[in-house]
This record gives sequence, structure tokens and C-alpha cells, in this order.
Amino acid sequence: MSLVTDSSDLAAICQTFAKYPYVTVDTEFLRETTFWPKVCVIQLASEDQAVAIDAIADGLDLTPFFELMANPDVVKVFHAARQDVEIVWHLAKMIPAPLFDTQVAAMVCGYGDQIAYGELAQSICKVTLDKSSRFTDWSRRPLSDAQIDYAIADVTHLRDIYKALRQKLEKTGRLSWLADEMGTLCNFETYEQRPDRAWERYAHRARKPRDLAVLMELAAWREHEAQSRDVPRSRVLKDDILTEVALAAPRTAEALGDLRAFPRGMERSRAGAEILAAIERGLERDPKTLPKFERERRGGNGGATVELLKVLLRQVAEKQGVAAKMIATTDELEALAADDKADIPALKGWRRELFGAKAVQLKHGRLALTVENNRVVTLEWHDAQDGAEDEAEASA
Repeated sequence: MSLVTDSSDLAAICQTFAKYPYVTVDTEFLRETTFWPKVCVIQLASEDQAVAIDAIADGLDLTPFFELMANPDVVKVFHAARQDVEIVWHLAKMIPAPLFDTQVAAMVCGYGDQIAYGELAQSICKVTLDKSSRFTDWSRRPLSDAQIDYAIADVTHLRDIYKALRQKLEKTGRLSWLADEMGTLCNFETYEQRPDRAWERYAHRARKPRDLAVLMELAAWREHEAQSRDVPRSRVLKDDILTEVALAAPRTAEALGDLRAFPRGMERSRAGAEILAAIERGLERDPKTLPKFERERRGGNGGATVELLKVLLRQVAEKQGVAAKMIATTDELEALAADDKADIPALKGWRRELFGAKAVQLKHGRLALTVENNRVVTLEWHDAQDGAEDEAEASA
């Protein structure tokens, strides 16, 4: 186990690791003061070797690491891969593949929603990880022995976790169930921070088309500003202030400054002028060109149907030993409550076989939910009907 700081050493190690069927990978990074994650340490492990790479060492060329990540013959194993993969994508504009995420695999194997690495190590490897270095400043040099040991542990135990989960998935025939999730993780669009789509996470706050139009322009401006300055979005404008400005849509610096939460004096700055310009662009948008969106509705029979579908989802998840989130999300249940043919994962492939088909039956009274021995169970209507008819015929 060693700390790699030299380009030639890194090239030799990556060349050796490329001979193995898989490598485990993790990163230590900082993001509190930047928009883009700043990688400080990269950890790699093969079957019999583990290293920590000082990613910010002077003159270190990370090209061999990126080549290893692109090697199609080596499976790259991460736990909760998204942020680690985002780092690789941002630095090299490529995505590690083939990819195996142990957090997703654990969900399929019945370990619950988004289980933490430490919990998985405790459950599978029977070890308790030392987390004392978790919140240290990974950009400070030199790194301590404790930091290096902590970093290395995140990939050494990952080897045993990977092998145990893969074996279980192969034994149960569920390895293919990971395909959709891995496809999302390997999709470039997952990591593209597009200013023109920044509004989507706040769309539910818009009350009418005009609100949405202004919100789209303001969110795009903030996203571009944060990326170009490499600062967190909140450093430019906090979320609640962003939506307050969009809903109020002030058209003068004075009106902008009068908003309760708006930073004092900012209305007279360059940013203030750009915010007002974004508001004007939003107000000038033709409502017919706006994206269609549906605000969340929980009342009425639709809400009751969603709640019933949630009970069925939980029953199926517990019976099959799969995390409910892997089968269907709340948004998907709402879509399913409104449309039997909704274009959602829950109505496709293994998810349909496991849950989707039953959900449609439940909606139309072909499936019932009842309780036996304090457990929710399903009862198919046509089975009960056939049984009743059989009894009637026997009596006759």
C-alpha cells in the first residue's frame, strides 16, 4: 500500500491493474467552495494490491488512470458511483465503463435504499470502518498516515463487497436488473450541467406559465454564472431567493432591492442588471413555447390510488427482497395512478413482472390487499371468484 505521486509510477500501476478483471475505485474530493468537484485523492485496488493516488501532486499526469477507466476489459467497481464518475467525466470527458455500483447492487439484493458503504462493510465483511478522517481537508499536504489508511480502506473492503454481491446476483438471476441503473450512470447526459435545463428542479414552484418562463431564464443565468466562476450555486443566489425573484418578477432595480430576501445592494451590481435582463427575457417568452409541466396533485381519488400503490410496492419489495426505490419512485406511482400505459420503468421489463402488472390489476379491482399474520398480502380477484363459483357448483 502506497501513495502515488509520480507519473511513471502511476503508469506502471495502471498497466498492472489493467491485467485484472476488475478494479475498485473511490475518490476523496472537496466541493464546499466550488461548482465543480476538486479531486484530491484517487484510490484503486486490484485483487492483491491497493494504492492511493495524490491527484494534486505537482506534475502528476492522470492519463494512465483515465485509460484504465476506459479499458473495456476491466470492470470498474464503485460504491455510490455518481459523484466519482462525475469527477472523471469533468476531468477527462469520459465515463468509466463497464461499471458496477455496489450501492445499486445492494438495493437489488435487499439491503435497503442507498445503504452506506460502512454499513455494507459491516454486514458483508464484518468490519467496522474508522471514519475519523472522513471530514478532513483532503487538499492539505502532506497527507497523514491515518488519511491514507482511511482512503485505502474504502477500496480494499470494496473488493469483498463486490464479489459477495455479484455472486448473489448471479445466483438469483438478477444481475441484468442493474442494467437500467448502470445505463443511467454511464450516460453523458447524467453529468452535463446544462444551464437551459437548470429550471427543471424548481419547476414545481411555478404557479403559472409566466412564473415558469421567468424561472427558466433566471435559473439558466445562475447556472452559467456559477459554472463560469466555479462557485456553488448558492454563492450566486440561493434557491429560495431565486424562486422568490421569479415569482415576483420585478422590472426595476428598486423593486428588485425591495424583495425581502434579496441581498442588499446586489440590485445595483452587474449581477443585478443581469437578473433584471433575465426577467425581461422570461416575460417576453411566448407561453405557447414553454415546456409542459404538471404540478403535483395529491388530493382526490388520485392521491388515494397513489397511497394504495405504495402499500403494494412495499409488499412486493419486502417479499422479493428488493429496495422499493429500485422498483418504482413516488413520481412513477403518480404517473401510474393517472395512466395504465405511462412511459415509466415500473411498467417495463423485470419491474413490470414484479410490480407493474400487479399495480394495474390493483387499480382496476383485479387484485386486493389484505392482512394476514400482521403482513400485507395480495389476493387476485379472479382466483377468489373462481373459487366461489366452484363452491357453488359443488353445493348444487
